[in-house]
Amino acid sequence: MNLKTLYLVRHAKSDWSDQSLTDFDRPLNKSGKKDAPFMGKVLREKEVAPDIIISSPAKRAKKTAIEIAEKLNYTVERIIFNEELYDASSKEILHIVKRIDEQNNSAMIFGHNPGLTLLNNYISNKYIDNIPTTGIVALSLDVKWSEVDKFSCKQLFIEYPKLYR
Repeated sequence: MNLKTLYLVRHAKSDWSDQSLTDFDRPLNKSGKKDAPFMGKVLREKEVAPDIIISSPAKRAKKTAIEIAEKLNYTVERIIFNEELYDASSKEILHIVKRIDEQNNSAMIFGHNPGLTLLNNYISNKYIDNIPTTGIVALSLDVKWSEVDKFSCKQLFIEYPKLYR
């Protein structure tokens, strides 16, 4: 069986200035708008090429997914926006991972904390305190998607904008 790669991506920084917006509708702030394409470039230089991208439909996650997908030459129309990822617990995100089709050898999930960080700490061999905004954790696994479970993944890298400032 092929090694698979799972990328957990936290959305870029969001804008809190308009208090009338719902949490779901918050857009990216100025640094978020810069960080998303920048991190896409970082991933492109690492030759990351996901077979499937699944994102929370929340405005900030959606925009982050689109910006990064464009940098990776991933067709934006192919991004799957899954309602279950908005405000998802680690268990709910894991449930989405377990349903990924086996023909996909690499998957990128765009979502929110604390779910993403908690999921990493459940399935990965490396504990992290927090996936920062626009942070990307790459995990390698040699089990089927449906078999991803506690400590079944190896952390390949964690990247985030502050590492480059």
